[in-house]
Amino acid sequence: MRLHVGCAMWSHAPWQGRLLPHPLPPGERLKSYASWCNAVEGNTTFYATPARSTVESWAAQTDPGFRFVVKLPRSITHERRLADVDEDLRSFLSAIEPLGPRTHALWVQLPGAFGPSDVGALAAFLRRLPRGHRYAVEVRHRAFFADERAEALLERVLGGAGAEWVPFDTTVLFRSPPTSDAERDAWTKKPRVPRRSRALTGTPIVRYLGRDDAGRTVEGWRPWAATVAGWLREGRSPTVFVHTPDNADALTLARRFHDDVRALVPELEPLPEPVPAGPPTLF
Repeated sequence: MRLHVGCAMWSHAPWQGRLLPHPLPPGERLKSYASWCNAVEGNTTFYATPARSTVESWAAQTDPGFRFVVKLPRSITHERRLADVDEDLRSFLSAIEPLGPRTHALWVQLPGAFGPSDVGALAAFLRRLPRGHRYAVEVRHRAFFADERAEALLERVLGGAGAEWVPFDTTVLFRSPPTSDAERDAWTKKPRVPRRSRALTGTPIVRYLGRDDAGRTVEGWRPWAATVAGWLREGRSPTVFVHTPDNADALTLARRFHDDVRALVPELEPLPEPVPAGPPTLF
C-alpha cells in the first residue's frame, strides 16, 4: 500500500533556501525535491519535447519507484488536436524512454474547447497508442461534467482504452473571491468545473488546487483524503498533486495531505524525512 504525492514542479524560487538547499546545480534539484515527495507533474514537456540527455538526468536523480505523470506536448493535444501526430508522438516517447518505470502515466491534457463532439478523435488517438504505458486524460469542457450523456460517452472511451480520467479540482479556489495576486491570476486561468471523484482504473490521479491560505487548502481537501483512503483500502494505487495559486507551501502541503490520509489508513507507510535545506546548527 503506497500513496504518491507531489507538486506541479520540482524547482520553485520560494522553496530555495527555506525548504530545499540553495544554491543547487540543475542536476541536483530534482533529487532534492524527491526527498520531499515521491511524484511530480511533468508540466515542462507540454511546451517542448525534452532532450534525451535531460531525461537521463531526471532518471539519475530519482529512484525507480518515483512517479512522473508526464504531459504530452501541446503540438499533439492543442495544436493538432490528436490528429496526424504520429511523428511527434514517436519523438516524445523516444525522449522519455530513459525514465523507465518512473513514467507512471502519460497525461493527455485537452483544451477547454475539446468537447463531446471531439470524443471520436480521442478514441481514435487512444487506440493508436502503444500498450506499454498507462494513459490519463484531463478534459476541461464543462459539458463532460454537466451532461450525463457526455460524461458516460467519455467514460466508455477511456474505459475501453484502460485510461484514467484526471480531475482537476478547483472548487475550493472558486468557492469565495480571491484574496491575493496569485489567486486573482488563477481565477482568470484555471478551469471552473465541478469536483469529480470517481476512479476508472486501479491508478487514479488527482490534481487539487487550494488557496494561498494553508488552512483553507487543508479544509478543502478533506473530501479527497476520505476518497483516497477508500481507494487505498480497495487496493488502488493513487497519485495526488497538491497545488496552491502561489505554490509557496506546496511541498509541505503535499506531505501534510499524505499524513492526513495516513491518519485514516494507519497501515500506510510514512514518507521518508526530507533532506534539510541547510546544515544543522547548534542553536
